[in-house]
This record gives sequence, C-alpha cells and structure tokens, in this order.
Amino acid sequence: MSYTTLEACLIDLEKNGELVRIKEEVDPHLEMAAIHLRVHEAKGPALLFENVKGCKYRAASNIFGTLERSKFIFRDTFEFVQKLIQLRNDPATALKKPFSNIGTGIAALKALPLKNPFSKPILNSIINISDLPLIQHWPMDGGAFVTLPQVYTEDADNPGIMQSNLGMYRIQLTGNEYRLNKEIGLHYQLHRGIGVHQTKANKKGQPLKVSVFVGGPPAHTLAAVMPLPEGISEMTFAGVLGGRRFRYFYEDGFCISAYADFVITGEVHPGENKTEGPFGDHLGYYSLKHLFPLMKVHKVYAKKNAIWPFTVVGRPPQEDTSFGEMIHALTGDAIPKEIPGLKEVHAVDAAGVHPLLLAIGSERYTPYMPAKEPSEILTIANHILGTGQLSLAKFLFITADDKNKLSAHDVTEFFDYLLRRIDLTRDIHFYTNTTIDTLDYSGNALNKGSKVVFAAYGDEKRNLFSAVPEFLQPNRLWRTAIMAMPGIACISISAFTTYKNALAEINELDDLLKHKVAALKGLPLIVLCDDAAFTAQNIRNFLWVTFTRCNPSYDIYGIDSFYNYKHWGCNGPLLIDARIKPHHAPAVEKDPYTEKKIERIFNKSGSLYGLLK
Repeated sequence: MSYTTLEACLIDLEKNGELVRIKEEVDPHLEMAAIHLRVHEAKGPALLFENVKGCKYRAASNIFGTLERSKFIFRDTFEFVQKLIQLRNDPATALKKPFSNIGTGIAALKALPLKNPFSKPILNSIINISDLPLIQHWPMDGGAFVTLPQVYTEDADNPGIMQSNLGMYRIQLTGNEYRLNKEIGLHYQLHRGIGVHQTKANKKGQPLKVSVFVGGPPAHTLAAVMPLPEGISEMTFAGVLGGRRFRYFYEDGFCISAYADFVITGEVHPGENKTEGPFGDHLGYYSLKHLFPLMKVHKVYAKKNAIWPFTVVGRPPQEDTSFGEMIHALTGDAIPKEIPGLKEVHAVDAAGVHPLLLAIGSERYTPYMPAKEPSEILTIANHILGTGQLSLAKFLFITADDKNKLSAHDVTEFFDYLLRRIDLTRDIHFYTNTTIDTLDYSGNALNKGSKVVFAAYGDEKRNLFSAVPEFLQPNRLWRTAIMAMPGIACISISAFTTYKNALAEINELDDLLKHKVAALKGLPLIVLCDDAAFTAQNIRNFLWVTFTRCNPSYDIYGIDSFYNYKHWGCNGPLLIDARIKPHHAPAVEKDPYTEKKIERIFNKSGSLYGLLK
C-alpha cells in the first residue's frame, strides 16, 4: 500500500481491525507509555491517542507492534523489496534471468528521491518544542524523548541526499539543562553515520545541520532503522518500500521531508555537549547521564492535523523487536552471504540483541584435520565481530552442523547442541579491553568491556544433566540451585560487593567442586545470580540475566581453571557471574501508581474495554 501520509496508514489499519482510538484524555507523563506497554504485551492493535493532555496534537503507537501488522502495512511492496535485496546479494541471478528481473530495475528508478515537489504540507505551521506531545516513558527518564525519529544529516565533503544518512537516534526534548524550545539532545554512537558526518563537519570547523523528521509515510520510519550497506541511501530504500518517491526540499539550508508530520531543524556545533539521560533502554535498564551532542533548535514545523508517532523502549520484547523481525524477513540471508562460510546468525532479542549472538558456520577445513575440531568457525567468528552492529556483541556462540538441521533461532536446541560438544579446555576465546554497546553498563567504563567467543564443533563429549546434581544442594555458599535447561544450573549466592570479594567466593567455590570435575561433566555451565528462581523460571529470564549482567573477561570463571601459553580454559564447569554489580544501571520497572491510573481506559466504558483478553 503506497501511503502518502501517516494518517492514511492509520485509517487503513482501523478499517482492517488493526487500530483502536483512545478518546479519553491521557497524560503524556507515564500514562501513554503504560497503556502502550500493556497493549503491546498482549499483541494488541495500534493505538491512536486523540486527546493528549496539554497538547493539541494526536499521537499514535504500536504501529509496528507485530510482524504481521508490519507486513500488512507494506503488503504491496514487501516481496518486491525482498527480490531487490536478493538480486543485490546474488547479481548472477539477474544476469541469468534478465527478462524476469527487468521490472525491478524499472520500479527502482521510480523510488529515486524527488526534490522540490509541488506540494509541501509540512510548511503548514511553525511551532515550538513545547507544543509537541512531550512523552515521558519511564519513571526515572530524564525528560521527554522522541523515540521514533528519522535523524537526517549530510556529508560535509559530499553534500546531497544520495550521500546523506537517515538514522534512528534518540532525541531528548526536555529536562536536564536543556533550554526549552532552544536546545535538544542527540544520543548516538560515533561509529554511526551521523557520527562520521559530525567528525567531518568538526574538522572543517562548521556546524552540522540536522533535520529530525517525525511521522510521514511509515516506510520512512523503517528506513531509518534499516541496516543498509554503506553507499545505499535510506531515502531510496524508503521510496522502494513505500512505493512512492521520497519527497524533499531545502529550507534555510536544512533538508525537509515534505510529507513528514513534524520536522525539527537545528545545528550541532563542534565541542558543544550537554548531559543527556537517563532513559529506559532496549537492554531493559536505564542508560545513565552522559555528555552527548547538543542541538540548537532552528525551527519546528508541523503539517495540518499532524500525528506524533512514538514507541516505548524497555526490556525486550518491545516494538523494536518487531522492527528486527521485519528487517530479518526482508533481508533473509543477506548477512550470511557477506561472510563466507556463515550459514546463520541470530542476535538474541531476549538478551537485548547486542549482548548475545548465536551463529552456525561451516567446517570445510576438516578433511585436512586429524579430528573434528573448531577451525573455520574461528575465522568466521572474527568476521562476524568485525561486521556492522554485530561488532557490538559481547557473547558469540558458534558451531557447525554437518547435517544442516540446527537453527540458531531455536535457542534451547542450539545451546543443547553446543554444550554437548564444547571443550572447555580449548573452545573459549576472549577479546579484552575492547568496545561494547554504549547502552551496556556491564563493562568497566562507558563503551568499554570485553567479548568472548565459544566455538564448539565435533562429536558429542557429554550427556547433559537435566536435574541438579546431589552435591549442588544448598550450603554455606549458595542458597538455591535450579536447572535453567539441560546442562545449565543457576545458583543463588550472596549479593555482589567487589571484584576482590567475588574472586574469594569463586576460589571457595572452586575448592568445593574441583575434586568433583568428573562428576560434573554433564553440567558445563553454572550461572551465579541474585535470584536463581527468577533466572531459571523461563528461557527469556535466563537470557536476560545471564548476558546483560556480565562483562566476559571480568565475570567468567571456571572450576579447576588454568592458563596455557596465554590461553585460558577450565577442566570443570564454566562459571558466569551474572549478579548485579554496583556499577550497573538500574532495571526499568513500571510505576504502580500509573498502572492503577490507566485502569480507567481498560475498564467498562473505557476505550480499550474488552480489548485484552
């Protein structure tokens, strides 16, 4: 469906039973986010808030809340975009079947950005930041944020839309020391496209012009999060996916999306930063206060009857989970095709996406090896950790499946397969003093931490315990031991205080268990945690606790461990200390008072009565 506006999309969703209007006045301070969270958790419809307290504009959320709804929105172009991506990854197909693929080239030309269109609805009015729906999502958030922005910048050395960057970087509108209506904050990592543009502008001693588009055709939003290869314009992708050319023009030197609902323009000057945050983020914790670039507001535009789209970011799964599913559905095996020997890679959403990767590779070197052991998959692992956003991963578990029956997306089956084969004396490889996700506070400083690769391949080495062994019953060191899945036990021990004390606890644990190494063969992994019952309750809890609360080089130990020519390994079980550390950010939690306040929307006579069953 080629939607010209966001409202056209919402009307279409409503006609097809995929949107509900909320007519009651709703407070943008916590209430709107709380309603969104409850509906999203129930896999409910998109929401249109018609009466936002203190604001004349409407707001919409959960638009992309399920993969099925996203596919519905792009139903007329979805297969076409898949085909284009496939042709890019396999150009030989186009050469072999030129006539069957000629239509893709013709249609793609129609998607080229269109400059200076006749109609420019965004110029309807100039407003202030304070006129926008200033939505605060979590109790400890530093203020109101834009959570579905399309942040546009251009390359100072190669200006123009085809060399531009459109990304989704969070924008703080109020709070902290920002001067209302004059300043806003930009949070992004320097390796992103906008960071490259800012670096070039800084070198020239000139401000970086920034345009923040909000709303507009839904293809524009998805284009901002699409991990496109360098050199491919997000605007072109938006045109292809939306079935309609991206329309733009320049005003006061700023690029303006003609059919956006809102556009905020401004400049980032070299060396000008202010404190941004806290903000409830996609790992399920708050990202804390840090200095980030300051954007001086130039003008704020709004089209007539504009609608403010938003989402809520928190412990997965959230709406950004559906973004990830949509991207995977569109790109398929695009990443494996870029990495020789890689069959599949899965960024695990329940672990916050970036902390944990599961991968399946090939072992084609084995005819020349004396026995089945990891070889090619180690090369593949290095390639994975050097590729785009995959480089943010902390944990990479990689194996090879000669029978091609294993799936990296079946997490339980994957761990079962790998743990049966892993050699803990050989298959663990650390990367120390390296970069990790800016939003991950498990490291020793902002952006700093470590990585670990578990590369296992070969014949089965053990059967996995399905029950807690007798000698792991509660004692002076731990309160509870519960199996999370075969081969993995979670143990509740005392709260973490310091790394010095943690090492003493590990040594004591080692003294208790190192003489039982043979008896522990079926238990290759033990997770030390604050609450074993919570951690082992389900796979989602296990993944979240284990991989978001651990800095590999600091928090991984082993029973009867050793060093051999700089290589670390252990003869007994691997220990992951996934307790909360003093430097960790607090987890995001719902506000009980707000939860009670929003009951009116779900009770009898409320707009959402009977919706969630």
